[in-house]
Amino acid sequence: MTLKIRVANPSDADEIIRIYAPSIIDCATSFEAVVPTADEMRTRMARASTTHPWIVADEGDHLSGYAYAIQFRSRDAYRFSVETTVYIDPAHHRQGLGRKLMTELLERLAAQGHHLALALVTLPNEGSVALHESLGFEKVGVIPEVGFKLDCWHGVGIWSLKLQRD
Repeated sequence: MTLKIRVANPSDADEIIRIYAPSIIDCATSFEAVVPTADEMRTRMARASTTHPWIVADEGDHLSGYAYAIQFRSRDAYRFSVETTVYIDPAHHRQGLGRKLMTELLERLAAQGHHLALALVTLPNEGSVALHESLGFEKVGVIPEVGFKLDCWHGVGIWSLKLQRD
């Protein structure tokens, strides 16, 4: 099948959960403790506006990854800053899919006028760090021991990418 990057729709919720669940259950990549239901995932997707896209990598019979952006924080001054997220089906790791999804997402965000993209990465996560840095994100800080999951403390690194060139 041919890979197609497209806007996510509510019928993708089950496949998105299938991709996301290992990051909740098996590791600390996500700080969520419980896998969301399909209804919860559809609610999250519905909250996204046309300026905060969710996109998926569609192989026809299944999804192999997804990426999305949310407003970084809710206060008005943050309205031009977004937090980006990408998850890839473990069977598709290290095949360039994360790069394809993030490149498409960043292009959409820049075209929509967003100023800054932020990536918050649970540490350690060499793959995510390498992906973001290869896309031009720069490390701007670390919040040490900010999350407790799987019986230990985890820090979160923060990477930023200016989307609008002066």
